[in-house]
Amino acid sequence: MTITRIEPRRYSPPLPHARGPLSQAVVTALREGIPPSTVPPQEGDPYGEDLQLALYVLYELHYQGFDGVDDDREWDPALLAFRRALEERFLTALRADVPVDTGAHEALDELQVEPVGDDGTGVSHFLRNEGRLEHLREYAALRSLYHLKEADPHAWVIPRLHGRAKAAMAAVEFDEFGAGRADEIHAGLFADLMEDLGLRTAYGYYLEAAPAELLATVNLMSLFGLHRSLRGALTGHFAAVEVTSSPGSRRLAEALRRVGAGEAAVRFYDEHVVADAVHEQVVRHDVIGGLLESEPGLEADVVFGIRATGFLEDRLAARLLADWRGGRTALRTGALPPGRADSPGLVGEPARRDADGDVAKEW
Repeated sequence: MTITRIEPRRYSPPLPHARGPLSQAVVTALREGIPPSTVPPQEGDPYGEDLQLALYVLYELHYQGFDGVDDDREWDPALLAFRRALEERFLTALRADVPVDTGAHEALDELQVEPVGDDGTGVSHFLRNEGRLEHLREYAALRSLYHLKEADPHAWVIPRLHGRAKAAMAAVEFDEFGAGRADEIHAGLFADLMEDLGLRTAYGYYLEAAPAELLATVNLMSLFGLHRSLRGALTGHFAAVEVTSSPGSRRLAEALRRVGAGEAAVRFYDEHVVADAVHEQVVRHDVIGGLLESEPGLEADVVFGIRATGFLEDRLAARLLADWRGGRTALRTGALPPGRADSPGLVGEPARRDADGDVAKEW
């Protein structure tokens, strides 16, 4: 079956339901066009549902925004002050939990040493070896909060780099954005994967379903990307993603083939197996190497970015595996409905399409 490319970012998503007083203050302020009605307290879980959703919503003002929210709220001073207080709690917790006790290249080397066999902690190992179709659909739904804007958060660092690091980072991002071809943009390829699996492809559609552990992994990129002072951490994050992507993508492609997913679903991860194996070397030698050559004082920040990425990904993996092995859905909103009838190999709800043939606005 031919997959018709749609535009997942054609619309801005609606504001989500709050998960506590912090996210309620943000959602209300955006919905009513007023400043936040409270000041973030200094206590509470920095990795919890409420703070992470509040941060996610504030960060999204710099990307796609929200339906009915004035674009000018992106730079609203009261919202920025509120966001800064949340960021300080998140960043303080990360600095306390993430060790920075080695050099950047040593930290990258650690990422290349995988456990012998499956040590029981790897999501991609679980999905390849025993995951069912519903697990892969849940995984794709959750990861869509990043992959439908893949490479966007990392692009913030390009104006903050120099020389070899800037040139190399731009080259890798060029590939992520399709190397000049709109139909090869990686975010679009992920939308094809979602369509293949019978998932809604609208940008931000699965925000309500995403637990705090997933939101934190996405928020980390925006936290690093929106602060020049954290440019070293963002390059460390980018390096960690590229170094670990190829072997993980190979396992996910194998998992999708095993459950009978269609060609478009498998293609996304096959593309990353090849592309990220090349990107890994460019990032290691030219992005990280070039950055530390010009700004050696940023090495600790690079290590922090690498380690913080692993720390939050490990928390997400523990959450997903505990739910799946316990026979539960990992989605806050409950199990996904069956796939759509026009998706390869899947049955269920037919896609609703608008007059142009695109999937209709889905909220």
